[in-house]
Amino acid sequence: MSWLADTRTSYDTVAESYAEFVADALDKQSHMRAALTLFASEVGGPAVDVGCGPGHFTAYLESLGVDASGIDLSPAMIDLARRAHPGPRFEVGSMTDLPLPDASMAGVLAFWSLIHVPDDDVPVALGHFRRVLRPGGLLVIGYHVGAGTRLKTEGYGGHPMRVNVHLRQPWWLAKRVRAAGFKVEAEWSLNPENTVSQAILFARASA
Repeated sequence: MSWLADTRTSYDTVAESYAEFVADALDKQSHMRAALTLFASEVGGPAVDVGCGPGHFTAYLESLGVDASGIDLSPAMIDLARRAHPGPRFEVGSMTDLPLPDASMAGVLAFWSLIHVPDDDVPVALGHFRRVLRPGGLLVIGYHVGAGTRLKTEGYGGHPMRVNVHLRQPWWLAKRVRAAGFKVEAEWSLNPENTVSQAILFARASA
């Protein structure tokens, strides 16, 4: 898949700059921090941060007592995560072919990582999320709200990138989450007055 190669190369290129950009993300965004805290309090077992980047969310989950691990498509991101956060386990991998056993996780976090997956491949990723989750396991997805796709050609630190950013409506994502075998429990709207707002979806894996 060309989009996978483009995404991997792009985030390898901007890894250092991206890590600096998100270093204080949780300090600035209390609602995002609250979502992770809720996730940690509900998960009750091992959890994986899919598209973990430099590992800042994974490390925060671990600080809250979660047996957290991270997976990312970019080897450069995983190298950064391992150096910055020696506690959690970090591995290179794709959400379209998660390298995890069936029913091995109590929680899956996908914070602003599904945004680079084309519409046709979203059910594939969601299917892997459901496969690796135990019945009743918690799925939390953060994403950009809107319509259409934007090609990002310049990224963090001014480095070149070539990734599509897919904006989605809540009903669109919720429909596909349900089709993958989940029950949607809640959805939070973040920065609703911004031109491009954000949302966080909470869902449980059906028995």
